[in-house]
This record gives sequence, C-alpha cells and structure tokens, in this order.
Amino acid sequence: MSTDPNKLRTSKDIPLNLITPNEIDTRLGKLTFTDGAPSSDAIQKILDNYDFVRALQVYMDAHQGASVAAIMKGLREAGLKDNDIIIFSELMDSQSIFLTPNADTVYYIGSINLQNGPMVFESPPDALGVIDDAWFGHVIDFGRPGPDRGEGGRFLLLPPGYDGDVPDSGFHVAQSRTNRVLVLGRSFLIDNDRKPVVEIIKKSIKIYPYNPGGVGTSIKTL
Repeated sequence: MSTDPNKLRTSKDIPLNLITPNEIDTRLGKLTFTDGAPSSDAIQKILDNYDFVRALQVYMDAHQGASVAAIMKGLREAGLKDNDIIIFSELMDSQSIFLTPNADTVYYIGSINLQNGPMVFESPPDALGVIDDAWFGHVIDFGRPGPDRGEGGRFLLLPPGYDGDVPDSGFHVAQSRTNRVLVLGRSFLIDNDRKPVVEIIKKSIKIYPYNPGGVGTSIKTL
C-alpha cells in the first residue's frame, strides 16, 4: 500500500492541480487545510469574510437611499414640507454642507410627493436640473439637459404603478419608481447678479396635482 498522499490504491497519480494544498496564501492571510478540509481557523476567516462582503453589499445597495433620506430629513428640519422648494438666494458658501456645489449659481431643492397621484412640476428657464427618485435613481432632467432644452416647461411626474390616462402633449412625462422624488436644480447669474435669477425661479417654479382631462389637454393611455 502506497504511503504517498497523492496516490490511491486503485488510481494513477492524482494531478497536483486537483489537490487542495495544506496551505494557501490569500488576502485573508494563510489558510490551512488537512486532507482538503479547512482548519477551524480557516473556516472562521472565511465566514468573517462572508460577513464583510455581505455588509459591503448592503452598504453599496442602500447608501443612495440613505443619502436621499438624509437630504429630505434636512429639508423637513429646515421647515419645508412636501412639494415645497427652498432657494439658496444668497448663494452657497463653505458653510453649506454639500459635496459638489459652487458659489456662483443659485441652487434650489425640494421633494415632491406622488403618493396621491401624478404631480406637475413647472421648471424655470435656463436651468440645469434633475429629478431623482428616493434611491437617487434618475427620473428626468430639466433645463438645459432636459427635454425643455432650457426653455422651461411642465413636467408630469407619475407615481410607481400608475397606469391611468396621460396627456399626449403639453407635458414632459416621466414615471418614478418611488412615491417621493427629489428636485435638484441650479440657475446661472445674470450679469453676475443673483437677484434677477432668484426672482425668475420664484416666478417660474410651480408644483401642483395633475388634473386629468384639464382644459387644453388631450388624453392618451400609457
């Protein structure tokens, strides 16, 4: 009977690439095995790594939603309700805790609640903005990158699962995956002056429930 662990009584030599070595160097450290079975220490390291990988995946899957939830919480603490818009009329500065804003455009932000049905958002002209769902998923752009091409327009925002009638003209229609959406926009200074921009934003932005079949609205079905 052979004493070579790479040989069996009834087989030829076992290819080395099919054999689990006694030690493997990994990013978790050295893992040890006996006859192909992991040691208790190796098992624990592998299980700890599974926990780490799963926790990382939870973070990667959820941090967008947590970020939007934190923004909406901050808006509520600032006194805003659903369907309100706050304008940074004095411009942002280093005290504004945002990652990417600058100090030479007028920002505005708010949340729109679609729980009771479709809502209309009227955007200001010459804007640069986006509407995202509660997971920071893109719903639609408005302003220069949007379908209104910076002219300002009416955006019809549909809640998830909505299958009712929608107009075939007069609105830029988009459907959200969540009942709340986040409006993030900015507008550019006029002759290096923020005041006329703020007035345009205040005059232009409107948020209100959609009235199916309203005056001048032809209807089609999704």
